[in-house]
Amino acid sequence: MKVMKNKIQNPLLTRDCSTYQFPSKMPFRVGTPFRKLLFHNNRGIALITVILIIVILVAVVIELNRSSRADIYDAANLSDGIKLTYIAKSGFYAAAALLSNPQNGYDTLLDGWAHMETISLQSNSFFPEGYFIVRVEDEAGKIPLNKLTNGSEYSQILGKLLSQPEFKLNERQITEIVASIEDWIDTDEITSTNGAESSYYSSLTPPYTAKNARFDCIEELLMVKGITKEIFYGTKEKPSLAQYVTADGNGVININTAPKMVLRSLSDSISPELADKIDEYRTKESNHSSLADKQWLTGMEGVAIMPEITGLLDVKSNYFKIISTGKMNNMARTISGIVQRSDSKSVKIIKWRQD
Repeated sequence: MKVMKNKIQNPLLTRDCSTYQFPSKMPFRVGTPFRKLLFHNNRGIALITVILIIVILVAVVIELNRSSRADIYDAANLSDGIKLTYIAKSGFYAAAALLSNPQNGYDTLLDGWAHMETISLQSNSFFPEGYFIVRVEDEAGKIPLNKLTNGSEYSQILGKLLSQPEFKLNERQITEIVASIEDWIDTDEITSTNGAESSYYSSLTPPYTAKNARFDCIEELLMVKGITKEIFYGTKEKPSLAQYVTADGNGVININTAPKMVLRSLSDSISPELADKIDEYRTKESNHSSLADKQWLTGMEGVAIMPEITGLLDVKSNYFKIISTGKMNNMARTISGIVQRSDSKSVKIIKWRQD
């Protein structure tokens, strides 16, 4: 039997030349050509693509601008940093030149190196922009840490310094600090009473060992048992130990330049009031010539210094600390160093640090 296939006519699938028409339930009008739909869709995609490209380009331009400005600022800071370094160096070398030309065979607080304020004030005329502030400290006026040994006179002087009421330390703290410094610089691992050697430091976090050698700089004190940042740097209420001790020098203490607290450490007889009187005497211009001999102090009324301490005193200095700060446009750079002055009046830099 011959089966006749009926040709179903579906108006929704009617072919119209090269286009197709879709059901009316679609979101577009029935009969819209497919090519036209593709054209509209492509135009939307192109718009989104353009927007994305613009966003990316804007981000790139912003980043390039930020990076370029950062490079410009870095270059400017580098240039200013170089200028500040040389300004600070100028102050340092000016102080060193002044030290190389002593006026007398002894050093006092009346000498030019002790009054660098004048040169500092004039320094703004030396440079197109910027100036320096420089000061000099006599290391011989401080207590030499590397001379401390068990029961030595230097240990006694340091103990007297720490026992002054300004430091607010008790007897055990003082004994611990002095003994620990002695253990730090001696060459053995024998722990003294209240002191500390590597067995103590190796138990800390992080662990380390006792140096058992001379101090290279006073900042090493921060590694010594009993020395806290408060003791080393001082506070508003307490003095800084760093101002009164040194890792340099030949072991003598210059009584002409020693701080008043160091003078008080030389003898129990030197009270704060007597120390003020001593300082007033040595900074009076009319007394300058008498400062050539240490007898001006030992012979002063009310001063009683033991002979073994007197042997450590002098009026001449060979080691000085120079601190020079270059300033420009609210920026600053500091250079500090220790210089040694020889008998031939030449000055040699033995330590140098740029902060």
